[in-house]
Amino acid sequence: MNLIAAVDKNWAIGNKNQLLVRIPADQKFFRETTTGKVVVMGRKTLESFPNGLPLKNRTNIVLTRNPDYQVSGAVVVHDEQELRRVLENYPSEDIYMIGGETVYRQFLDECDVAYITKIDFAYEADAYFPNLDERPEWRLAADSEEQTYFDLEYYFYRYERAK
Repeated sequence: MNLIAAVDKNWAIGNKNQLLVRIPADQKFFRETTTGKVVVMGRKTLESFPNGLPLKNRTNIVLTRNPDYQVSGAVVVHDEQELRRVLENYPSEDIYMIGGETVYRQFLDECDVAYITKIDFAYEADAYFPNLDERPEWRLAADSEEQTYFDLEYYFYRYERAK
């Protein structure tokens, strides 16, 4: 399975249930990487999308503890075990964990690849991605040249779990 996220220099991913920044090239990378694939997210992540709607051209799976929660166009699961059963129907390499913080932490140890857009700026934040640079089981496998969006510098990184 895969993880995909945009993080700041402190590995922050969000504040008040919103992304820290929207960078068009990062959004394009996310869209191109996940289109036609399975995206797994928590309920709050789904609700942060435009109109709270599932992403188009993807199988959307939403993890929530609310037994009454329903959303058109998505598979809703209520615990990790139910999610794992549903995910057995898909190739592991086609599954992307897309947030938020709780989902990333719950499934980090089950993922083999992490696509990280690292933004060279520190934002005010209340949600964080696990710092892969501090985890010996993860290694940086690929990185891009420096990218810029107005005055922001950022990089596309690909981390892999050491075998």
